[in-house]
Amino acid sequence: MSDWLTPQEWTALRLSLLVATTGTLASLLPGLGIAYLLARGRFWGKTVLDMLVHLPLVLPPVVTGYLLLLAFGRRGPVGALLAEFGIVFAFRWTGAALACAVMGFPLLVRAMRLSIEAVDGRLEQAAATLGANRLQVFGLVTLPLILPGILAGTVLCFAKAMGEFGATITFVSNIPGETQTLPSAIYTLTQVPGGEAGALRLTLISIAVSMAALVLSEVLARGVARRLAA
Repeated sequence: MSDWLTPQEWTALRLSLLVATTGTLASLLPGLGIAYLLARGRFWGKTVLDMLVHLPLVLPPVVTGYLLLLAFGRRGPVGALLAEFGIVFAFRWTGAALACAVMGFPLLVRAMRLSIEAVDGRLEQAAATLGANRLQVFGLVTLPLILPGILAGTVLCFAKAMGEFGATITFVSNIPGETQTLPSAIYTLTQVPGGEAGALRLTLISIAVSMAALVLSEVLARGVARRLAA
């Protein structure tokens, strides 16, 4: 593949995989916690939290990216504070990972929440009556049952991260070797004479990576289902 792609295209591919993987992994634990809270919690402000979680789905990606720039830019309230500890997001690949995580987070949470809501509460109650505490009930009963939902949400988040463009380019720009992911590279190639072939190559790679993620998710989900059935 390194002979088929130019060095710049190969860099964009590796950076996309790094950004998408980092953003997805960073979203897993917070996503699981919020999904459980929305599925089982009873508290004031639940509707507001649900709305905030899903807001990136309905906002234009450029708006989300601009809000991230305002908050996490070097002069932003969060960005200025983090910069004092040497943590910088704006115009860095870490910022691209943050933008991808924010855009994919609603899909991750929704898949997990639906799985948690589908768990029969009587199974958890039975485990509790046998002396298991809440953490043990979640780890031994709930978590195995929602693994297919976790896998589905993870794949959706990863796929969204691989294809994210608007929020990323607004927040971290389109810097080759630093923030230029596959969508940004495809956009750049379509704007230059003779770039059509490169854009097509990267498009085919994007499709292949997304399909591979879906196939892997299906294989893992079926494996989990067989284990649960056994």
